[in-house]
Amino acid sequence: MAYLVNVTFRAERDLAQLYRQINAENSSAALKWYLGLKEAILSLEKYPNRCPALRTKDKLRHLLYGHKPHIYRVIYRVMEKQKRVEVLHIRHGARRKPKASDLA
Repeated sequence: MAYLVNVTFRAERDLAQLYRQINAENSSAALKWYLGLKEAILSLEKYPNRCPALRTKDKLRHLLYGHKPHIYRVIYRVMEKQKRVEVLHIRHGARRKPKASDLA
């Protein structure tokens, strides 16, 4: 059964900031990469438990997208009873580890 993928306001904001940051509006390669990221997020609909859990919070998982040094991390949680995936945050993989307040 498919899961509903819900992108939170914070994750939407992260996507919008990333879109501007990579200049996807003016670069076809950047736009293709950005659309691939969105497609990867939506692919959580079928297999949300395929990605590893975070070391610090085992109820959260993370999907990695991109190639070094441009790897982005999609942090999400799977809500089994509701058959829902909640995308919480999207960040560059090289950034510091997220604090609890980043994931609230």
